[in-house]
Amino acid sequence: MNVMELFDLSGKVALVTGGARNLGYDIALALAEAGADVAITSRNLEDARKSAGSIAQATGRKVLALPCDVRFEEQVQTMVDAVLAEFGRIDILVNNAGNVVSTPQNKPLEERPLEQWDVNLRGVFLCTKHVVAKAMKPARQGTIIHLGSVAGMLGKDHRVYRDTTMGGVTIDYVAAKGGVISMTREMACWLAQYNIRVNCISPGGFWRNHTETFTRQYSDLVPMGRMGQDGKEIKGAALFLASEASSYVTGINLPVDGGMSAW
Repeated sequence: MNVMELFDLSGKVALVTGGARNLGYDIALALAEAGADVAITSRNLEDARKSAGSIAQATGRKVLALPCDVRFEEQVQTMVDAVLAEFGRIDILVNNAGNVVSTPQNKPLEERPLEQWDVNLRGVFLCTKHVVAKAMKPARQGTIIHLGSVAGMLGKDHRVYRDTTMGGVTIDYVAAKGGVISMTREMACWLAQYNIRVNCISPGGFWRNHTETFTRQYSDLVPMGRMGQDGKEIKGAALFLASEASSYVTGINLPVDGGMSAW
């Protein structure tokens, strides 16, 4: 295989949870651009359908839109069954769906409700569990990518939110993303016997119409001096880990953070 063939996903089927917007959409688009047929999920089916149409129009690939709240196992089971009914296989799973609560009113750890504690960890586990059991383990092959966060790697400098209306990530989000990173390593070790690779991408801050104040204060914390570019700078990392280009890579956490975790 030449180097471009290593990145070719023709004939593959990818499932991207939370693929209707932001980084999930960018990853789903990248995989479709590389030749994969794609299923994307959202809690809002109309959002998923709109994004699926955009990806299909841009790439010519088949894109399936499905509703799913990954916190609930019965919804995950139904979603996985629907993907298999449509495509007959799942080669790539991207566990992107999650929930970020970032307002000053709900930020303080002493005010966080217990029921929010594992929201961003539960869906990763449930989706992996059912995709592995129903699709990847019987096929004895597959690639799984979790979305972690630099918030799961580093303590947050909360001065970045000074003079903004943002509250910042919450303690349960940080704990869950740290759990996703650790879970990646254990899943990789267990599933290697079935030729299933498991890796994690931990994004830093990506610019999405943030205020000038926050953008400047965040950028000052980054060696590259800026935020990530939405629509561009997550796509290469995702395609690398989804494709044969990373066939001997499993159990890693890849920060895409402009060097923030290297300080």
